[in-house]
Amino acid sequence: MKKIIISQITLIVLLSTSACTNAPVLKKAAPGSAKMSSERLDRIDKMLQQGIDSGWTAGAVGFIARDGKIVYNKAFGMCDLEVQTPMRTDNIFRIASQSKAIVSIAAMMLFEEGKFLLDDHVSKYIPEFADPQVIDKFNNKDTSYTTIPAKREITIRDLLTHTSGIDYAGIGSPVMRAIYAKADISPDFGDDNSVIGDEMKDLGRLPLAHNPGEKWTYGLNVDVLGYLIEIWSGETLDQYLKIHLFDPMGMNDTYFYLPPEKQHRLVKVNTEDEKGHVTFLQNDYFDYPLLDGTYFSGGAGLSSTVKDYAIFLQMLLNNGVYEGKRFLSRRTVELITSNQIGELNLGPNKFGLGFEITTKEGQAVLGISERSFSWGGYFATNYWADPKERIVGLIFTQQLPMSHGEIHDKFKAMVYQALDD
Repeated sequence: MKKIIISQITLIVLLSTSACTNAPVLKKAAPGSAKMSSERLDRIDKMLQQGIDSGWTAGAVGFIARDGKIVYNKAFGMCDLEVQTPMRTDNIFRIASQSKAIVSIAAMMLFEEGKFLLDDHVSKYIPEFADPQVIDKFNNKDTSYTTIPAKREITIRDLLTHTSGIDYAGIGSPVMRAIYAKADISPDFGDDNSVIGDEMKDLGRLPLAHNPGEKWTYGLNVDVLGYLIEIWSGETLDQYLKIHLFDPMGMNDTYFYLPPEKQHRLVKVNTEDEKGHVTFLQNDYFDYPLLDGTYFSGGAGLSSTVKDYAIFLQMLLNNGVYEGKRFLSRRTVELITSNQIGELNLGPNKFGLGFEITTKEGQAVLGISERSFSWGGYFATNYWADPKERIVGLIFTQQLPMSHGEIHDKFKAMVYQALDD
């Protein structure tokens, strides 16, 4: 009997080890080895170059991997329109709201350590969020307002799903933007004269746009989550991400603030003229990655490369494993990528714990498979991961605004037309 038990334990260990060692690691390969057509992938080149030649954007980097095989990693146009510096595949982009997925995953790693439960009240860890109030009446003339008690408190799950009632300071509703401005809640991506904890405590004292759980409202939820990670881990958010995610996965070009030796790789932000043509933008506010900063915005502060972010997505497609190391369990990844907003909707899709989740209705839009997970960033970066087709896709540009976002949609659709199996 003792020998049988030992054999069973050995088998379990071997199976567990095999699951980690067999998980794909991103490596360059011929498209045919991943059952993708090189001829059809070349069509993407023409589409992206046409967008640049038409003045829709200054430059772009496209990345496609299937089964961990990098079949497309190309740069087009310029990374600096003013001095005509060519774009490279290792250029660093402000990924803004793509930070949310990374910080959400970091939180779920702490969830697996038993640091919190998804339906814990935020006020359990940040007392300023206790006894939340909801906006009742608002006076546009003097920005005064009245409130009523919220029906319940905000939970960690509400933060991960953007159903808390917290809005955005920069891009939120006019009412909440006015309230946040009056309370000096900034829409900062990063700065060198404040810390996230102080601002999140101030945010906790302000009213909500609606009762928690009643609506999906894009807001500063993951910034609050970033501060919670600091509380749960005892480390600053930048330290936690570096030690527990970036270094172990080899995400060596992902930072809140770039080290001096890498700053020359940062892509310039462009804008559009009155005719919708891309033009150089001079705005020092967007130079935040070059600061020696102290404000770690969990919702918008990171900069990265397509390769680094692809590593992060591949880890999730691998059910939580990369380079032989397990970051999350398979079941936690399933939880993260399942519908967490019930009957609420995000267009035709749903939302999980940090990601938009493609539904059966949503897959009809561009051909992206049901249960794929995705999002994008303020400066026109975009990503998705497709578990069914085992695809990681990214298309990064760096522009605000970008009225020709069809480039991103065309890229997504054209990935699927290149499937050859």
